[in-house]
Amino acid sequence: MPIDAAKAISAAPRSTELAWDHKDIQLYHLGIGAGAATPEKPHAATDPDELRYTLESALHVLPSFATVAGGGMALAGGLSAPGIEVDLAAVLHGGQTVTVHRTLPVRGRATQTSSVPAVYDKQKAAVIVLRSEVADDDGPLWTCDTQIFVRGEGGFGGERGPSARLELPDRAPDRTTERLIREDQALLYRLSGDWNPLHADPEFAKLAGFDRPILHGLCSYGVTLKAVVDTVLGGDVARVRSYTTRFAGVVFPGETLRIRMWEDEGRTQVSVTATDRDDAPVLADTVVEHG
Repeated sequence: MPIDAAKAISAAPRSTELAWDHKDIQLYHLGIGAGAATPEKPHAATDPDELRYTLESALHVLPSFATVAGGGMALAGGLSAPGIEVDLAAVLHGGQTVTVHRTLPVRGRATQTSSVPAVYDKQKAAVIVLRSEVADDDGPLWTCDTQIFVRGEGGFGGERGPSARLELPDRAPDRTTERLIREDQALLYRLSGDWNPLHADPEFAKLAGFDRPILHGLCSYGVTLKAVVDTVLGGDVARVRSYTTRFAGVVFPGETLRIRMWEDEGRTQVSVTATDRDDAPVLADTVVEHG
């Protein structure tokens, strides 16, 4: 069968060299909507707070950039691990966590070490858990935990894995904001390294069961973290400690995301829905831990 769970889990960790500079960061930030007008910032392209994402002389790095550093090698590494051979049309991103050990530098060279700590059997699908640990000469930079959902590859008799869900607070959100996903958003975002044709090719999208191409889950992930940093953390990316989510539904380019935030000490819980489809869920079980 395409997935040999025992082989994938027992395989030796794989190392990959990563490198990035300000152009990669600026492209990523533009891909998640930096500089685009929002209800709070109608002239965002020249707003000083937005220039921290887009202008090289003022640049800081949103921690979710870790998911695409080096051209998105973390996800690619998971799909090329020993014992794993899957059809891209059957692949969806199930969940993502980024844990930050230090503020991400604007320019860097680092080593990524990847392993598959688990493969879960969901009967009608398999979930591949990939861990990528990244360090440079000064020590650890970040750890990414990625869950890759592969339709049609379950039923091999493995563990089902965790299924706990995080309930939303029983009160109104402290903040709510909306973000428009432009029609060309996926085309721009994929230049950061996720070349899956599901996000660009209408015919491929139909093979995968969608009427048209869908937005990358990690693009929604980045859009959401930026909204939390900008509205809750005063634009200070260095305050983010970790960021986790479960991808609960798809987004189509042209839709608007509604981002609800519940603040607590050192923690913001988030819910993201698509306003155009009666608040259909997009991101769930979502938490930003911060200082």
